[in-house]
Amino acid sequence: MRRRPRYRINDTVVRFGIRVGASLVGILVGILISTAALNKFSVSATAVIEATVLFWLVHLGVQFVALRVLVREPSIALAGLLALASTIVSLMIVNAVISGLSIRGIQTYLVATVIIWITTSISDVIARQMIRSRRRERR
Repeated sequence: MRRRPRYRINDTVVRFGIRVGASLVGILVGILISTAALNKFSVSATAVIEATVLFWLVHLGVQFVALRVLVREPSIALAGLLALASTIVSLMIVNAVISGLSIRGIQTYLVATVIIWITTSISDVIARQMIRSRRRERR
């Protein structure tokens, strides 16, 4: 009996998928926690998905510009500061574009920024662990 060849997805594609998926989940969880924890942060059911995808795209663009154009010598402290800054800028843009998302007050923006930053950081750590465990399994 003849065996079919098994097709393997390129490891780079898998790593990219893990990182994108984890990032989207982190943003989604951050928005949901912000909605539950903050009185002046509200989002409709459909706007959650729209806000998550748009936030990811804007955040990616803002970070790229900040890291490639503004920073000549990156450090860990500067990377953390840029992550917080790009999170708040992304949140402001998403709030302006998505009609089902409402954020009122500077304090709400700041707390929501920290919540989303923490959840995306945690999701990034989990993604790295998943990628490392996949590498160990393949050896």
